[in-house]
Amino acid sequence: MAAELTGLADDRALLGRTSTAERVSDILRSRIAEGFFPPGTRLSEDSIGGALGVSRNTLREAFRLLTHERLLVHELNRGVFVRVLTVQDVEDIYRTRRLVECAVVRGLGEPPYGLDGLAEAVADGQRQAREGDWKGVSTANIHFHRELVALAGSARTDELMRSVFAELRLAFHVVDNPRKLYEPYLARNQLILGTLQRGERDRAEEMLAEYLDDSLRGLVEVYGRRVADVS
Repeated sequence: MAAELTGLADDRALLGRTSTAERVSDILRSRIAEGFFPPGTRLSEDSIGGALGVSRNTLREAFRLLTHERLLVHELNRGVFVRVLTVQDVEDIYRTRRLVECAVVRGLGEPPYGLDGLAEAVADGQRQAREGDWKGVSTANIHFHRELVALAGSARTDELMRSVFAELRLAFHVVDNPRKLYEPYLARNQLILGTLQRGERDRAEEMLAEYLDDSLRGLVEVYGRRVADVS
């Protein structure tokens, strides 16, 4: 925990003079998504509050917000913990992803589409893979899907899916062979991007639906074997 808290203290400057529970929750959400606080970790009010230089009440409100987002769980007489997802949680997350992401592609309208962000995420994933950074590949893959959702031009949808993707990463952090899980999707991200660049919206939606179904099966297969170890 000491190394994580040292890194967290570096975020203290982000709070500035306008420190709020919302901004604290933004920092903690990012740290949880990045794996600094893995699933099952107990979050110490004293240590985290001290690292960020915020009051206990502010931190508790941030914890409450993240509990509402299903990233944290409060256990009576034990404290606040980073959630450990169940297989059913993972399946529900993918149902939401399929509903939203496929609807975004379906509603794109006529080409050309603004795909610079999507292309950047694909290039980043390929670069991270060449460097053997499979955690980085995971981050780039989430970036790809966030950029895909952003094509809808809806701040509300972006906010909804930000929480969904953050929750999904709780499952990714438990996977013991990230290369096996993420590598096949590098090429599929490239194919979906190319299909959208050609303006083939309907085909891109079909590819995305198949992609998400395959991703769910693969994640459930490996996650189901691992989740008991952190429960």
